[in-house]
Amino acid sequence: MESNFVDYVKILCRSGKGGRGSMHLRHVKYNPNGGPDGGDGGRGGSIYLRGNHNYWTLLHLKYERHIFAEHGGNGGRDKCHGTDGKDIYIDVPCGTVVYNAETGKYVCDVTYDGQEILLLKGGRGGLGNFQFRSATNQAPRYAQPGEPMQEMTVILELKLLADVGLVGFPNAGKSTLVSALSNAKPKIANYPFTTMEPSLGIVAYRDGKSFVMADIPGIIEGAAEGRGLGLRFLRHIERNSLLLFMVPGDTDDIRREYEILLNELRQFNPELLDKHRVLAVTKCDLLDDELIEMLRETLPDDLPAVFISAVSGYGLDELKDILWKEMNAESNKLAAIATTESIAHRDKDMIRFQEEMADERLRVGGLWPGMDEDIDDEAIEDVDDLEDFEYEE
Repeated sequence: MESNFVDYVKILCRSGKGGRGSMHLRHVKYNPNGGPDGGDGGRGGSIYLRGNHNYWTLLHLKYERHIFAEHGGNGGRDKCHGTDGKDIYIDVPCGTVVYNAETGKYVCDVTYDGQEILLLKGGRGGLGNFQFRSATNQAPRYAQPGEPMQEMTVILELKLLADVGLVGFPNAGKSTLVSALSNAKPKIANYPFTTMEPSLGIVAYRDGKSFVMADIPGIIEGAAEGRGLGLRFLRHIERNSLLLFMVPGDTDDIRREYEILLNELRQFNPELLDKHRVLAVTKCDLLDDELIEMLRETLPDDLPAVFISAVSGYGLDELKDILWKEMNAESNKLAAIATTESIAHRDKDMIRFQEEMADERLRVGGLWPGMDEDIDDEAIEDVDDLEDFEYEE
């Protein structure tokens, strides 16, 4: 069954070109020398991105291979202005980042509901010959063409907005914890990479308060280099206010597994280390009190840690208290994380970018049936470009 969670789409966008101005000379009965009366061309349509909190994935854009805005209308006689092309608004979920698909350059970022960002500007309409009249040139026989369109192939990537992001190896108990603390029902099974897509859960807290927890697929050693599923989903924790590291209590060395996870985040994006972190030792229903006290002495001293069991409910209230305290610390406000000034988006490495695009093409099951990988420019050639000016005397 195909998933409804889509966090990566590639779209060819093209704004509208401006309409050409008219070069018309007025010639009517009783007024044979009426002079120029050519109108201006209309403005081409622009393409905007608009944040919409009603969307949480890019599923509605999955098969939108082409998004073209309308061209501006040509000017006419009697100083008639050409019609303006209709603007197109692309609704995207909050947290969408846009990259140029050809160069990997960062373009823009949509962070809040109702935010509108101009992606491609429509061409201005050309001036008609009426605008060029003067005392020394009373019958200009020229007009301006409209400005050309703008075109760009963009990559839209969704980075989930959540308060707490779960980081851990496969089968660390992340999905079990989300299902125990919220009404989310992620798939849970006893084999690696059960979680194939991120999921969000709303965790209820005291006095009607709540926060959002994000569960991403498990990270393995080498995920920042493309191993496993971590590379595709590590970006979803870039917008989380707090990172919850989860290590099973039955592992051989808790500190070593934590250092491996921390190193993967460091290689993927060093700025992730600036986020507040909490360590949760899971599956403590398999441990006795004496072993828990022994393990507590081996944990990092500068890191808040809690022993929990999502199955039995052991330590979950203490975990929520610690998470709430860390989230509301003055140095860790989600409002500061969500602003574009505080997030530095890096351009994509082109070698890794090409591998990522190839991996994404395979993940979605190949190309859309009936469509070629490369877009044929001749197939979308605009017929209006072949039309000549029609001069009327």
